[in-house]
Amino acid sequence: MELITKLTVLADAAKYDVSCASSGAPKRDSRGKSGLGATNGMGICHSFTPDGRCVSLLKILLTNFCLYDCQYCVNRRSSDVPRARFTPEEVVKLTLDFYRRNCISGLFLSSGIIRSADYTMEQLVQVARLLREEHEFRGYIHLKTIPDASPELITLAGRYADRLSVNIELPSESSLVRLAPEKSVGSIRQAMGAIRLGVDEATEEKRGPAFAPAGQSTQMIVGADDTDDRSILDTAQNLYGKYRLKRVYYSAFSPIPHSPDSVPLQAPPLLREHRLYQADFLMRGYGFQATELLATPGNLALDIDPKLAWALANREQFPLDLNRADAALIARVPGIGVLSARRLVDLRRERRIRYLDLVRLRCAVDKAKPFIVTQDYRPQQASLESSALRRQLSDTPAQMALW
Repeated sequence: MELITKLTVLADAAKYDVSCASSGAPKRDSRGKSGLGATNGMGICHSFTPDGRCVSLLKILLTNFCLYDCQYCVNRRSSDVPRARFTPEEVVKLTLDFYRRNCISGLFLSSGIIRSADYTMEQLVQVARLLREEHEFRGYIHLKTIPDASPELITLAGRYADRLSVNIELPSESSLVRLAPEKSVGSIRQAMGAIRLGVDEATEEKRGPAFAPAGQSTQMIVGADDTDDRSILDTAQNLYGKYRLKRVYYSAFSPIPHSPDSVPLQAPPLLREHRLYQADFLMRGYGFQATELLATPGNLALDIDPKLAWALANREQFPLDLNRADAALIARVPGIGVLSARRLVDLRRERRIRYLDLVRLRCAVDKAKPFIVTQDYRPQQASLESSALRRQLSDTPAQMALW
């Protein structure tokens, strides 16, 4: 098979893995053809380095042949998609060619499982080894870790890669058993634990060899089963705490050609995925707990963002006096971010906070003003019932259509 044909097949097969890049694209259905500039295209994706720089990555699979028959996966054993396989040397050649043309800054490499977990992991590690040792490649490398691979291979992968990821796939063990019986939650979490241990040891031994300096990430598929958002956020919170993940990525389930009856025939609203990303950001950056964002089992609201939903459910905390509250509580006001909250606290050491200060800081004042008090402003909506205030502040259909 020609190299360009392999690239077409294996770049397209990699587009369902979002654990290397931000999500929120408007189309995910694999049926039909993508137009020029479509966000669900393949080949090159964007990721972020530990210092916040955005980098372009060649995003491909080593192969889309697979021993496993995961019901939600387009590359499952029983799927009739075109198949292809790169050699490690071919992946190295492609990476270097794209890099020299200034098209990419690095490589994201995943794979279907062939022969065995160890054999597949050896092939992935071989790509990274060739790039690092034989070609002295200094670009970014993200390797997908095969959960059942030996700890020695995971250690080798961490020596060469900037980031490793182990996809947990589904948020509940029962769903994984039903839809991906060859996979095991135990082996997935064991691999995550091995990566965390390697990162911790490398951090403590500052003069020792580096190990996955950009940490690890994972992916959960949303809507392939009946798991609700509360359970998804609980799982994410557990993963962040136990394995110190850098990111949990959420991927709205995409119907695939000839889907089995065990999975839905329609995709969930993409807005649901977007709300999960917002809630995840609040847990990582604002100190929210999953139980605060969803007090009871169920899904996040689609018409309002999770931060606004929390504020409406906790009206007794508002309106908040910005001249007295601490930064952490100010950051929980809808429309005010962590950085703006710190700047407001710094500013009030010099003078009293005024409404115009929020405008100058580019806060989303339309969302913030029902929840704040400043020296020269007190909200008229403070007496409104939460249901009325929700209707007033909910996203418009045009805003929701963006997601």
